[in-house]
Formats: sequence, structure tokens, C-alpha cells
Amino acid sequence: MRKVFDLGFKWVTGLCALLACGVLALMVGAILFRGLPAVSWHFLTEQIRLVGADGGIFYNLVGTLILITTALIVSAPLAVGVALLQGIYLRSAAGRRRLLLLLYLLNGVPSLLFGLFGFIVFVKFLGWGKSWLTGGILLGLMILPTVTVALIERISSLPRRYLEAAAGLGLTTEQVIWSVILPQSVGGLITGALLGLARAAGETAPILFTATIFAGATVPAGIRESPVLSLPYHIFVLAQDSFDPAVGTKVWGTAVVLLGLVGGLSLIALPLRLRIHEEANHG
Repeated sequence: MRKVFDLGFKWVTGLCALLACGVLALMVGAILFRGLPAVSWHFLTEQIRLVGADGGIFYNLVGTLILITTALIVSAPLAVGVALLQGIYLRSAAGRRRLLLLLYLLNGVPSLLFGLFGFIVFVKFLGWGKSWLTGGILLGLMILPTVTVALIERISSLPRRYLEAAAGLGLTTEQVIWSVILPQSVGGLITGALLGLARAAGETAPILFTATIFAGATVPAGIRESPVLSLPYHIFVLAQDSFDPAVGTKVWGTAVVLLGLVGGLSLIALPLRLRIHEEANHG
């Protein structure tokens, strides 16, 4: 009876996974089928014109890259600090578990709440208005758990002989961190960053009222009242406010570019992620 139950469970989970992959493949196929005809060199290098009916998405792509780059600069140092706190400096197992629980809870916070937090603190209280820096900070905080957990997993998978050899040489904790742990954990940091940035690139809610506008922005020259254009907000506005067939084609083309950006980051992170798990199993 137990074997029958296990076999049935495997079949059910396999079918569910196959169904999920099928739905994903259909969605990606539909986006590519409708959007690829709109993607061209001019589409990628021209700015928006005629309220999205003409022109391209150059500054939208630039703005998205500015936001995710800022998010990376914000999240990476914080992730390193939190990961070292969890893996090295916290001595009690209970403290480590609580910190991990806090990271998982933060990862489950809806992105809209980050947007509301940024609107209240940065836009209203600090008076920045819509700013690319606000958007980058919010996205950085949003992806912090993803980056940190990936780095924690990498640190925990390091072979104990490395740390034991360093301790045998008389190195202090700080010297072990700089000479052994961080150099050996760069792969985990890169993996978490790529996965986090793939998520951040497609987020609209955190930047909706804090960092992005639909048209009229180029490259920011300051912090206060320095919004940027972005791919997800561009899709959001055009999909809701326009029924022009020409605009519809631009929407699908923008979706293809965003899909390529997100998919590219995820595909780069996948082999690094698999490598970390393989090393953890053999460590």
C-alpha cells in the first residue's frame, strides 16, 4: 500500500510540474509570437513618441538598468553583512534560525508595501519626489532576502577543512573571512544577486509612485525629482490606457524585451545555483 501511495504521489507531482511548465511555455510562446515582430534595432534605440504608438523604448531600458544596478549596489553589502552575521558571528543555533525566519518573512512581504514605505519615507518625509535612487533602494531591500539566503547557503556549504586549515594557521576571524570565506562564496553572492535582479527588473509596485514616470525622462542628473522610465511601468500604462492596435504591438514588443532581460538573468544564475548545490552535496 505504501509503495502504491508513493508511486501515485510521484505521478501527481510530475503531472503538476508538467502542467506548470506547459502553462509557462504557452505564456512565453504567446509573448514571443505577438511581440517579436515589434522588436528591432530602432525599437531598442529610439525614445518613446506619440504616447507609445511610435518610437522605441531606449530610455525605458536605460531606466530599468539604472534601477536594478542601484538595487544591486544597495543589496550586495547588506547581504554580505547579514550572511556573515548568520553564519559566523551568531553563536547560538536559535539566533541563526530566527534570523533566517526574519529573512523568509521579509521575502514574503508584498512588493506594494515596499512602494508605500518608499512613498511615505522618501517621497513625502524626505521630500525627494520621484527619484531613481528611491526606486533602487526599495528594489534593493526587496531582493535582500534572496541575495542573503543564497550567500548563506554558499557559506554553509564550504568544506570544513578550509576553515580548519585557516584556524590552524592562527588567522583571526576577520582574516578568515577576507582570505577564505568571501573569496570562496562569491559564486553564492552572484547567484543570489542575479536571481534577485531578475525579480526586481519586472516589479512595478515598488516604483509606481516613487521612481518612474511614463514619458519625459531621460538620464537622471540628480536625486530629487529625478524619475526614470522603466519597462514594467511602460507595459502597465499602455496595457491599461490604450486600445490602439499600434500601441498594442509596442506593448508586446516591450514585454519581449523585459522577458529577455529577466530570462537572461535567471539563465545565467541557474548553472551557478546548480554548482553550489553540487558542491554542498560533495562537501
